[in-house]
Amino acid sequence: MTDKPEQMEPVMPPEMETPPEPEEELRETGGNLKGRVEAVLYVAGEPVRVEELAKALQVTLPELENCLTELRDEYDFAQRGVMLRRFGHQVQLATRPLYAPDVVHLLQPVQKQSLSQAVMETLAVVAYRQPVTRAEIEQVRGVKCDYSVQSLVNKGLIMEVGRKDALGRPILYGTTDAFLQHFGISTLDDLPPLPETAPQEPQEESSELVP
Repeated sequence: MTDKPEQMEPVMPPEMETPPEPEEELRETGGNLKGRVEAVLYVAGEPVRVEELAKALQVTLPELENCLTELRDEYDFAQRGVMLRRFGHQVQLATRPLYAPDVVHLLQPVQKQSLSQAVMETLAVVAYRQPVTRAEIEQVRGVKCDYSVQSLVNKGLIMEVGRKDALGRPILYGTTDAFLQHFGISTLDDLPPLPETAPQEPQEESSELVP
């Protein structure tokens, strides 16, 4: 009598945990760093200090800097509609100038109020000679600059950066991160060369026109 072959019960593989889908995994870990940076900068709108951004995302500055560099390169390589802009210690998501005409056609944004010639000249002296006192600005421009200096301080384009070690300890002025943002540059090294001008004697306050 022929023996029947013994039937083996199928061996079931041990139950394995189903790996989470990528989106589920990202939700569990709080999302990838690039996405988190984009979300914060998009909502903020205005420039955000890198130190504050790192603190909010609970990452180190080197980690954040690497992430910002990668984001900037990705945006630039693909010519994305947005770009990452740096203003000193601040960073911002902004529209790429290449696509500005399209934005204007749709939204017709209000143009920024331009600075007067007098204020622009004062700002140029501060930008290229900072830190500089008001008297030194007046020596270069040849006119009194009380109004222009105060106007630039009120606009946040310049600020007090210290006191000069001289008689009366006059205030020293320098540009701000808002200055970099206003002119669309990342550092003062991006400023174009400034031709030298001969210093003049300050004139009366009335010679400077108030815009």
